[in-house]
Amino acid sequence: MNKTVKINSIKIDNSKQIVLIAGPCVVESRELILKTAEKIKNICSKYNLPVIFKSSYKKANRTSLKGFETIGIDESLKILSEVKKELSLPILTDVHSESEIKSASEIADILQIPAFLCRQTELLIAAGETGKCVNIKKGQFLSPKDIKYAIEKVESTGNKKILCTERGSSFGYNNLVVDMRGIEIMKSTGYPVIIDVTHSVQLPGGLNGESGGEREFIFTIARAAVAVGVAGIFVETHPNPKKAMSDAASQLPLNELPKLIEQISKIDALIKSEKW
Repeated sequence: MNKTVKINSIKIDNSKQIVLIAGPCVVESRELILKTAEKIKNICSKYNLPVIFKSSYKKANRTSLKGFETIGIDESLKILSEVKKELSLPILTDVHSESEIKSASEIADILQIPAFLCRQTELLIAAGETGKCVNIKKGQFLSPKDIKYAIEKVESTGNKKILCTERGSSFGYNNLVVDMRGIEIMKSTGYPVIIDVTHSVQLPGGLNGESGGEREFIFTIARAAVAVGVAGIFVETHPNPKKAMSDAASQLPLNELPKLIEQISKIDALIKSEKW
């Protein structure tokens, strides 16, 4: 049975219109975030697509010590708060430890559990106890059927506002693949399933201490996953990915977002029509 998760007026459900979760990988500056958020909102308004803004106040899971982490947690959360107030956009952001959850939950509408941390019991429970929606990213090491155990940890708090996200599975060294069967397996939980089309094209640690990526396959994975049937699509997008402070090789150029939305919206409408 499909479960519907509501974020303000947005209904996230495997059988309903897809929702877009989009934004730069990490908060780099106030100007970048506010301008990008406004452009994303305008693009989605044109296509009548519900949107949730995504950016991380901190990137804790870096391949190398030299990897960029944050401009400051408090400053980043303040900027995300401005996006929420000025543009009326719901906010999704990562949490990495129980100590961060209180401050993050005061701003974020969705607390995201990073893939590497999806088995951290205390983190899942602390996120669930906030009463906020919790998006669990399936670890690269985790079988799709085992996402149910992470879900159960959040459910144990009485919180049923849960999303789960597919972002590829480890396939040898420095490579990921997306098995579309996994989407159907995750959907069997009843909870909305999101496809993360940008982390799915990463080559983890593939650039001598940095993650590489094959962004030319973003459209391929997005179209295929939407054809399977998902509740939403997660896209990290940046005005100039080559200059991005994090995940430069896998973020979608912002000017390509309208084309992606146009394509996946048509596929989504077909798959979720009554005849299908």
